[in-house]
Amino acid sequence: MRVFVTVGTTQFDSLVTRVCSQDIQSELLGLGYTSMVVQTGKFCPSPDSLSNTELELSWYDYKPSLSQDISSADLVISHAGAGTCIEVLEAGKPLIVIVNDQLMGNHQVELAERLALDSYLVCGTVSTLQETIEKFSQEKSNLQPYPKPDGTIFSSFLNQLMQV
Repeated sequence: MRVFVTVGTTQFDSLVTRVCSQDIQSELLGLGYTSMVVQTGKFCPSPDSLSNTELELSWYDYKPSLSQDISSADLVISHAGAGTCIEVLEAGKPLIVIVNDQLMGNHQVELAERLALDSYLVCGTVSTLQETIEKFSQEKSNLQPYPKPDGTIFSSFLNQLMQV
């Protein structure tokens, strides 16, 4: 099984470093995952830090689209960017969101917590990543599918506004 990790366009070195750590890889291996692809953003992991990996590991900085990596993943671990969260949930993939609590005025935590409260995903921080993965393994069967967007809501609103 395959894990895809993405930090989007932000610099989230601590997440990349943490998912590549031995304890996180052991945790994922224990849950049946065998490979991990990491979209690192601006961060470039040193080859030495990845030499003793338990999972088959590959990484890249950026791609024009993450959709292929998302669709081939059995689990996505992501930063809390709205676009990434919605893309993963609409693809029907299990999602662990890791909030970057180092950002000032971090609005992403509100989105992550709301989506977790609605049982669409599990969220945590870099410092709680191992516990968050454990929580995900216990709660994944209770996660709800993300609802398909209803395009009529906006057009109905406009029609009402324009009194059509």
